[in-house]
Amino acid sequence: MEYWLPIIYMGVMGLALLIYVILDGYDLGVGMLMPFATEEEKDLMVASIGPFWDANETWIVLGVGVLLIAFPVAHGMVLTHLYFPVTLMLMGLILRGVAFDLRVKAGDHRRTLWNRAFFGGSLLASMCQGWMLGAYVTGLQSSATEWLFASLIALMLPALYLLLGCGWLIMKAEGALLHKSIVWARRAVWPMGVGLLLVSIATPLVSADIAARWFHWPNVLWLAPVPLLSLGAYATIIYVLRRDELLDRGQGWILFAATMAICVLASVGLAYSLFPYIVIGQLTIWEASASVKSLQFALVGVVLTLPMILFYTVYVYRVFHGKVTALSYG
Repeated sequence: MEYWLPIIYMGVMGLALLIYVILDGYDLGVGMLMPFATEEEKDLMVASIGPFWDANETWIVLGVGVLLIAFPVAHGMVLTHLYFPVTLMLMGLILRGVAFDLRVKAGDHRRTLWNRAFFGGSLLASMCQGWMLGAYVTGLQSSATEWLFASLIALMLPALYLLLGCGWLIMKAEGALLHKSIVWARRAVWPMGVGLLLVSIATPLVSADIAARWFHWPNVLWLAPVPLLSLGAYATIIYVLRRDELLDRGQGWILFAATMAICVLASVGLAYSLFPYIVIGQLTIWEASASVKSLQFALVGVVLTLPMILFYTVYVYRVFHGKVTALSYG
């Protein structure tokens, strides 16, 4: 039990953060697309994420909560090093939440201001999340290499979110907004692909530990499916975007699913590269974990909470499935 409890908590935390990246990633992407839409289309875009965005952000709360409860030493190290980008990310998420309601309720003369705030909050949160991921992968080292690598991911992650947002709108929208979303996706797919390639090349260069994991035999064999399947998912995205007949027949979900697959595969590769470290090169999950009794006690809460959040998420998406309708406030 002493061996497996930290692994269980690490798995729960990783699952929560993966689901967050996918679900909140698409609504952050939709927020970043706002400047390119008309006022009527902006309302539809906000309506498409309206029932979901609160539930989406629950997952990051769960992930950070598990980090605090199960790995308090790592929690202190990570948040101390990332204090500034975490603060900026929270400011961006708060700005999004405020702008979500005030863009309509503050009146037409203020709508442009709050639309811009919604876009700015989405972009700020996305870039900060990319920066934090880059800093984490480099082992929280304060160096020029970390800054360059974190900057690279801070630019790549918003491109991934944009593609997720386009895929979501292609599934939810009709008419002019649908066709615009297809155009946006065709533009976003290339910077996302280039960014993903550059991150894949740079990762083993900035971390000797990860390089050893990737390129020593038989590790190469075990890891090979990840880049191959990622390439296949990316090729699927390109194929779908070149087939208007597929998108017009409502097959846009393939684009969203393939982008999700890239997120899942990237997470698998990251988990493979880091394990058993929770702070790479510094702390293993067993060194950073709380006492066994604390983990056993908290596990009861995790066992109760995780299925409830999963059920609520699935239920909300089931209730509000289908094409989006015009936004209205009661």
